[in-house]
Parts: sequence; structure tokens; C-alpha cells
Amino acid sequence: DVQLQASGGGLVQTGGSLRLSCAASEFSFDDHAIGWFRQAPGKEREGVSCISITDGNIYYADSVKGRFTVSSDNTKNTVYLQMNSLKPEDTAVYYCAEPGPGVRCGVPMRGADFGSWGQGTLVTVSS
Repeated sequence: DVQLQASGGGLVQTGGSLRLSCAASEFSFDDHAIGWFRQAPGKEREGVSCISITDGNIYYADSVKGRFTVSSDNTKNTVYLQMNSLKPEDTAVYYCAEPGPGVRCGVPMRGADFGSWGQGTLVTVSS
């Protein structure tokens, strides 16, 4: 079974930066891809970003476009989410997950299309 390990969360002030990491034990499908989601208390889960290590497709939600950058280290099966210019509304638990078969990065993300969810890492942005 694929295991995803998210890390890098923490407490940061408004305008600060954090880098999240998601290490994958392996990939289930030929398209090696990872998606990042977040869920704030009382809010629905939001797809934030997705990257395909295989073909380079990348997706960003409008709410993070221009502030977050997703990247990958193919040698380590690890995906990173660099988060800059953080805002209090970015406060959430961030999860990484693997797209299901036939699901491609580059389009708006639905949680139901992803599996092998990691345990989540908490990001808190103070005002």
C-alpha cells in the first residue's frame, strides 16, 4: 500500500513562509502524482495544488495561485509545497494524497478522486 507522509507545518506570522513535504513510499499508478488539500475548521476540504512527477502537469487553486509553488524531487519520491505570503485564511490541516487511476493534475481537484491520504500537517498563520 502507498503511504504518504506529510510534514513541515507549523506556526507562522502573516506574510511568512513554510515548506511542506510529502514523501511517498511508492506510487500506485504509472502517473506519479501528488495532490495537496487543506481543511480548515468548519470548512470543506479544498484542493490546493497538484503535480504530476511523470508529465509535469501542475494545478493551483485560485486562492493560492502566485503564492504557493509545488515541486518534486523524483529521486526521493517527495513533493514539496512552498507557501509564501501566508495569510490567516491559509490556516488549515494540509494533507497530501495520490490521484486515482486516470485522474490527472491540471484540473480542479476533487477529494473523491484521490486516495492514500497522508496524516496531515497543521499550518497556523497568525494575524
